[in-house]
Order: sequence, then structure tokens, then C-alpha cells
Amino acid sequence: MHTYVKILLAVSSRYAPSRLLSYDMAHIFKALQMMGDRGHVSRESLTRELNLGEGSIKTIIRHLKMHELIDTSNSGTKLSAKGVALFAHLHLSLPGECTLPKCSVALGKFNHAVLLKHLAYAINSGIEQRDAAVKMGAIGATTLLFRNGKFVIPLSYYDALENEPRIHKLLVQFLNPKNNDVLIIGSDHSDRRNAELAAKSAALLTIMDHEKHV
Repeated sequence: MHTYVKILLAVSSRYAPSRLLSYDMAHIFKALQMMGDRGHVSRESLTRELNLGEGSIKTIIRHLKMHELIDTSNSGTKLSAKGVALFAHLHLSLPGECTLPKCSVALGKFNHAVLLKHLAYAINSGIEQRDAAVKMGAIGATTLLFRNGKFVIPLSYYDALENEPRIHKLLVQFLNPKNNDVLIIGSDHSDRRNAELAAKSAALLTIMDHEKHV
């Protein structure tokens, strides 16, 4: 398993005899992403964007500090040098994301696409990614492979966006996919945050499951 995924897994694991946690690796990734993009981030911003209670945010910050990934001050929370390095590794594997309107491959009111680099060969039917999204509280996820300039359905290799040139153009423009990249689209009817966290969770679990079998 990639070292950075091991770290995310460790941060999102409970320490006995603590109670069960209400967050997972996707929340940790999103927290690091917010700090990487914005610098200092307040607890209020983390609470709002991660869709978690104050107690969960306090636990996340405590676990991140235990792993020396963040520094805290009156200005908020920011990445430490170790956190910056971790975020850089994450960005290499998950370099882009964007929101999508409802369409044939994005079935929710809210849809969020995440690009996963060079792991097309690790995808089976996409059911595993859908199940990971559902566990996050979303309605599901769509997984597509980028092959020869097309976004294709796993196993069948049917061009999923043959009749959706506008969506194809949007994805290429914002994500710049390359051959054998993976696109995971999380969807939800009620909350954009659910869609985003679902896509992130499915992508991270894809990396983790792949590494287990290498």
C-alpha cells in the first residue's frame, strides 16, 4: 500500500478505547486539501466543509497532530512540512476534480468527479467504487476509464459519453486525463459534500485495494 494511504488510514483509525469514529480517509484527504489550497483553515471551515460535528473535527485535528501533519495557532490549522509532503503525494495520484451537472453518467442533483492516475487496470466492474460511495451516504458512484480519448465503461469499453459531447469536453478541459486514468463520479440528491466525499472515498479505496493485491 502506498505510504501516504497508510498514513491516511492511520489518521482515520480510532485509538482504543476511543469510540467509533464518524469520519474516514476521505474526510482526512479533504481536510489536508483545504489546508494545502488555502493555508490556514479554521475549525469552523472544517466543520462546514467536512459535514461533521465539532467533536469529530477536534478528533481529526488531534489525530493529525499525533502524526505531525499539521501545526495549529490562533490563525487556524495549517500543514506542517510533513503534511505538505503528504499532500504533494496525494496530488500526484489524484491530480484533479470538478463538479458535474446531472447527465447520463452523473445521476444525482449533485455530482463530483475525481481523476485517479494510471489505475485503469485495477478496475473491475465499478461495483466496488459504487459500494464505497454508498457507505459514505451518497446514492452511488460511476466509474469510467479513459482509453484512446474516450471515457469508457469498465469491461464493456463502451464510450459512455458518445452522446454527451459537452460533458466530455468539460471533463477533458478541467481534468486533462491521460490514457489508463480512472474517473470516479460520486452522486447525491441532497448534498454536494456527500457527492465529493463519496468520490474521494471510492478513489482512495481503489488505491488501497489495488496495493493489497500487488
